[in-house]
Amino acid sequence: MSDAEHPARRAGLASQAAVREHRRADWLALFASDARVEDPIGISPYDPAGAGHFGHDAIAAFWDMAIAPSAIDFRMADSYACGSEVAFHGTIRSARAERVTEVDGVFTYRVNEAGKIIALRAFWELKQARTTIVSN
Repeated sequence: MSDAEHPARRAGLASQAAVREHRRADWLALFASDARVEDPIGISPYDPAGAGHFGHDAIAAFWDMAIAPSAIDFRMADSYACGSEVAFHGTIRSARAERVTEVDGVFTYRVNEAGKIIALRAFWELKQARTTIVSN
């Protein structure tokens, strides 16, 4: 996987790095004001209505609920950039308290002309998440 010079791939990699390093302000700055985050797509514990998180305030609230409490790592095997979008294929590992969860999926980013993310969509299934309880 090369970061090359594709704007969507650059934005996706920057998003993943900001999440991994818990840089909330940097992550939010990657998004256009009218962006939407769907992670995962559809109804989930993070999005009971299944409508996604639209706009900076909602995306910031998503960070606080889903990202802030966890240590998150991205293990992306491949990425495919086309037009103004990129799709990453791989595994996300999330550690929270005594629980480690891994999900395989496809994670897409679409950017506008300025290179800001306008859509982050995560295709993964809750029923396929693998959770391990870790005791200290």
